[in-house]
Parts: sequence; C-alpha cells; structure tokens
Amino acid sequence: MKTNRIVTILIATLIFGSSCAIAQENQRDRQPAVAGQFYPADKNELSKMLKDFFAKAVAPKKIAGVVAIICPHAGYVYSGGVAASSYSQIDPTKEYDNIFVLGPSHYVGFEGASIYDEGDFITPLGTVKVNKELGRELVKNYRGFSDRTDAHRLEHSIEVQLPFLQYVLKKPFRIVPIVLGASTVEACENIASALRPFLNSRNLFIISTDFSHYPAYNDAKVVDKATADAVLSNSVDNLVRTIGTNEKRGIPNLATSMCGWSCVMTLLSMTHDNANIAFTPVEYRNSGDSEIGDKSRVVGYYSIVVSIKETPQKSGFNLNNDEKNTLLGIARRTLEQQFKKNATQDIDPSSLTVNLRTTCGAFVTLNEHHELRGCIGRFDPKEPLYKVVQEMALAAATQDYRFSPVRQDELTSIEIEISVLTPLQRIKTIDEIQLGKHGIYIKKGAYGGTFLPQVATETGWNKEEFLGHCAQDKAGIGWDGWKDAEIYTYEALVFGENGSDK
Repeated sequence: MKTNRIVTILIATLIFGSSCAIAQENQRDRQPAVAGQFYPADKNELSKMLKDFFAKAVAPKKIAGVVAIICPHAGYVYSGGVAASSYSQIDPTKEYDNIFVLGPSHYVGFEGASIYDEGDFITPLGTVKVNKELGRELVKNYRGFSDRTDAHRLEHSIEVQLPFLQYVLKKPFRIVPIVLGASTVEACENIASALRPFLNSRNLFIISTDFSHYPAYNDAKVVDKATADAVLSNSVDNLVRTIGTNEKRGIPNLATSMCGWSCVMTLLSMTHDNANIAFTPVEYRNSGDSEIGDKSRVVGYYSIVVSIKETPQKSGFNLNNDEKNTLLGIARRTLEQQFKKNATQDIDPSSLTVNLRTTCGAFVTLNEHHELRGCIGRFDPKEPLYKVVQEMALAAATQDYRFSPVRQDELTSIEIEISVLTPLQRIKTIDEIQLGKHGIYIKKGAYGGTFLPQVATETGWNKEEFLGHCAQDKAGIGWDGWKDAEIYTYEALVFGENGSDK
C-alpha cells in the first residue's frame, strides 16, 4: 500500500507539475487587449468580417519582392477594408523567416523600441508565435531596444494586425512585435540600423500607422495626400518637412499627420538610400467613408506596399582590373584614414563605374603574414558595392570578435582581399554544392554562419567537412547541425592586393 501511495504521489506530481509549468508559460503569453472593441472577440464573427474585407479589397497588384506594407490600425469597422487591401498584396503561400510588426506606443511614454519576448500573442483566431530568441538578441545587442512589457499590455497597434496575418498566410509564421516610443529622427535611425539586415525577401515588415487625426473629411484628404507623397518619395527629410508643414497650416482639429510616424521614419531610414526600393500606393480612405463615420472629424488610412528589386549578380558579372584596384584602394584608404583622422573617407559616387555603384554584397578579408587577421562581410544587397567594401574593411579591422582590433603599426604588413558576392540561393540537397565554386551560409533559428568559396580550396576539406566545420565553428549548431538547417549557396569574385584572383 505504501508503495502504491508513493507511485500515486509521483504521478500526481508529474501531472500537476507539468500543468503548473504550462500555466506559467501561458501567463507569459500576451492576451488580447482590444478584442470586442477594435474587432470581434468571437472567432467565427471575426473570420466572417475578415472574409468580407478581403472580398472587397483592392485586387493583388502582383508586386514582386514585397518586403513591407504600411496599413492602418483603427477599429475594423473604420479601417479594416484598407488594411485588407494591404494584406492582399503579399503572397499568401510565402514562408517568411520573420514578420516584424512595428507599431507606435499610444499608452506608455518611453524612448526607443520595446520587443515583447516573454511569450506568444493570443487572438480569437489562435496563437501567433513570437521569435523570442531573435527578440532577446536584439535587446541584448542594440542600444535603444528593451523588453519592457508595459508598452505591449494595452497597445492595439500591433494586436489589430495579427488576425489579418492569421487569415491570409497559409504557412506557419513567427512575429517580432516591436512597439516604438521613439520621439526623434535619430532614435528611429538607431532602431533602423539594427533592423536593416532583415529588410530582404526572406522577411516581411508590417508598419502599423493611421494618418491624419480629427480634421474634417476634405481637410484630411489634402493632408493625407501630402503625407503619403512624402512617404512615397522614400525620403526621411521629405517626411519630416511635410509633417512640419502640415502642422503650420492651421487646419482645425488636426492633432497629428501620422500617429505612427516613428514606425514609418524607421522604415524610411532603412530604405532611403536603396535605389532598388519602390513604394506603391494601393488605397486611401478615411473614417468618414465608413457607414458610421462622422465627416466632421475623421482619421485617415493609407495602404502602401514597399518592394525591393533584387539585382542578382549572375556568373556573367565581372570587374575589370581598374575596378578591382579601385575597390582595394578604397579599403586601404579607409583603414589609413581611420587611424589618421578617425574619420571615414568621402567618396564621390559620380567618379565610379556602374559596376562599383551596383548594389551587392561583399566580404573583406585581412591577412597578416599569410594568416587571417579579420574577415567580415554582408550578404544582403542594401548599398552600393563601394560602400559595402568601405564599411566591411573597417569592420574587419575593428569588429571581428576572434581578433583584437588591428593596430596602426600593423597596416604595412596587412594584405587586403575582397570577395564580391552573388545573392544567396537556398538549396534542396547538398549535391548542389560545388566545392571551390560555392560559398555556403547555414541558418538554423537565430544562428547562422558562412564559409567563403575559397575556404574549401584552402583547407582541402571534402563536402561533409566543409558543412560540418561551418555548422560547428561558424553557426554554433554542432557538427551535424547542417542536416536539419537551411543551407544557402553563393559565388564570389575574389581578388587581393597581391594581384591574385581566385
């Protein structure tokens, strides 16, 4: 009897202990704050409303390379139709690495960006998974990011976007929910610098904002058109100037031109210098267009899609000797000027060839006495090649965690090597990898690592060694971690100061 009682106690402990752990986990999930107010709390009623919105939404414009959408966050009866027009422009079958949802803080005053990383988000349609690991990584590594939960507890600007994502997307997805309390352009630029590496075709940004608040119907149309034109110009300066001009117009009851200006400013800080970015307006309405809207006092809503035109560097892309020497010279002078003046070399883009102004990724490698002294690069094509080389040369000398920063007295013994990269291509089988031709990038969750193509040649590794070392030494996921990870290949045009091409 005593033995049976002990077994019973153990079983009960396991059951109730497990239930307690689940309950604690659920307590960390962010529960709906505005269900039943901004949108229906009943699952079936919400689904029916979303179905009606999408049936009347602007048809997909078949915009290639959508990386962001700007859409409203008001009560669904007012702005749901415009929001549906935004979501109609994304590919419902696409599988995203992450969906970043940026919304302004309406209830809590703070400076910076708050990421909810304690749990998932709950809506009447179910659970929306949060990439908690990435959220914590951003909070840990970037100034201006925090994980304060009070900014999310009552905030509607993120919550109201989630049922649209749940309704539209057919593949599982994870969000990175970010509430912005930024009050300056500089703060937005700091946030953008951390998020910029994720602005590519593998991720989606939801920019949650309404436009003018509380002017009369016709005044709102004028103000909102001016604000939207500034956004469509892809210019931070234009948007700042337009918001200031709107404030000076003396329009009755105009409280703001855009409540989520900080979110849009962060987006523009990521896109303004990229010639491959396009902004496409989809639909405009204001609350006065609603059946229950009051035209004497309205809020404006815009649907805008942001896309990126990828410029893949196919095998035919090449650089002549003058262009290679120019890039090597830029890298060398960048390092020299950093030591002499602690400043970055100014370069006149008009003096460079089209190839050097082409948007593509690159790695810069520093070798000293034939030994690696630093190597850092960038895959995603966000800036012109000459700028990437300039930035990566400095990063390789000062930010490679494996080495101490390069000293000025070492410069004469440092040799610079540049690898210009083609875009990443995800492979289905490792049979697609050609050693010596392909570099690899292995990604698993928040972890990732790469080997340039020349690594296989220099080490003499076979394919499994190439993959194993990359997974273990660079990605930190263990020798066999590549077997259930995402694997991408790319090619590189490699040249160095010693005059050798690889």
